[in-house]
Order: sequence, then C-alpha cells, then structure tokens
Amino acid sequence: MLYRVEGIVIRSMDYGENNKIVTLLTKTNGKAGVLIRGAKKVKSRHSSLAQPFTYGEYQYFRGTTGLGTLNHGEIIESHHDLRSQLDLSAYASYAAELTDRTIQDDEPTGFHFEQLKACFAAMKDGKDAQIVSHLFEMRILDLSGYAPELDECVNCGNRVGPFRLSAYAGGIFCTRCTSRDSAALPISEGVHKLLRLFRGMDMRRLGSIALKDETKAELKLCMRALMDTQLGIVLKSRNFLDQLDKLV
Repeated sequence: MLYRVEGIVIRSMDYGENNKIVTLLTKTNGKAGVLIRGAKKVKSRHSSLAQPFTYGEYQYFRGTTGLGTLNHGEIIESHHDLRSQLDLSAYASYAAELTDRTIQDDEPTGFHFEQLKACFAAMKDGKDAQIVSHLFEMRILDLSGYAPELDECVNCGNRVGPFRLSAYAGGIFCTRCTSRDSAALPISEGVHKLLRLFRGMDMRRLGSIALKDETKAELKLCMRALMDTQLGIVLKSRNFLDQLDKLV
C-alpha cells in the first residue's frame, strides 16, 4: 500500500552500506519505520530526509507488516539549527527519544505530532530549550496518563499551601500530609504556579518565559522526579544532557 504522510524523524540508523532506516512520527499513521535507500550517499536526493528532526512529507510503500520503503519525499522544515548547535541537538534528541520510547507503534499520534512539532519550533525560535523540554515532559506525562495533581493535596484535598511535591503519589501534599512521603520535595509558590501552568498548556501556546537560574534548577528537580518515578525510562539522550550541564 502507498502511504503519503507528514512526518518528523525521531530516530535514524544506518542500514547496510548506503541505506538508512528512519522512524517517523506521523500526523495520521502513528509511528512508521521507513527504509530510505541510498540515504548515506553524499549526493543522494533523499539523504536530507533521513536526518534527525527533519519535518517533511514522506511517500512510501509498505505491505501489511514490516518496514516501508521511501518512494518520494519533500522537506517542510529541515531543522538544521537543531543539529548544528550542540545544546539544541541535545535537547531535541531528548524530546525525540522520549517521544519514541513512550508511544506504541500502533498508537494514534496526531496530538503527539503537533506537540513535538511545536517543541522543535520553539527551540528553533530561540526559546529557552530547558524550559521547552520541561513543558514537553509535562505533555508526555499527560498523554501517558501520569499528569500530576497540582491543584489540591492528593491525600486530603486541601488547596491551601505551602505544598510538597510527591513524585511517588503523583501530586502535591499539604503540610498536614507530608509525612506520607518523606522524599516529597518542597516547592516554592513560583514553581508550583509554573507546574500548574505547564499542566494545562499546549506546546503551541508557549510564549517567551524567562526564569531565574534557581527557579530553573528547582523546576528541573521537580520534573526529573516526576519523570523518573512515573515513567521510569532510561534515556541515553538525557544522560548526555546531564553531562552537558556539568560542562556549562
């Protein structure tokens, strides 16, 4: 069958001497594995379509199972900047790998597609990549069914702070209930408001957000706790991000 889809390359690997296999996050057909013949050749007209983060239109043949084979493609946005700048490449790789690891092959991906597309566009437009990545993490938690409860204490329903964030409980505890999780993290009022904002925000609505370094550090600590506890996925790209942070 011939498919024609809008897709974003979330994984690319060498196959044989001259070919590549890409995993596309498509707008209409879930994740799709596509063989791009000759993509490793310098003069190949399809080599750019196999580059990580590329957003394009892909036309490919596929039987009832297995890989598709690219017939034709057109680039809509190459995202060259996301590959050429080390920090942007690291954050974009993390978003791509996180998407790949949290979506099943036959899962509908229309909203995932729009969120990843907006994530890459925000990074390309110069918005703070760390903040963009944390918002994207919240979207992944939400789409995976693990969005935290941030409006009221998950134990007693109290809406009056201060609160602590319990990654284990998937939400916040008030001062009366924090004994239920000794590892619950104290959160400032500002970060609590920010997490609540992220909880309901579409990536496509993200404006410019400037945060102090200490606020970004606290936000990162909270999101890491939620991601590690609720999803528990080990990602190579996140390990690289951690190494990059140590060099800054």
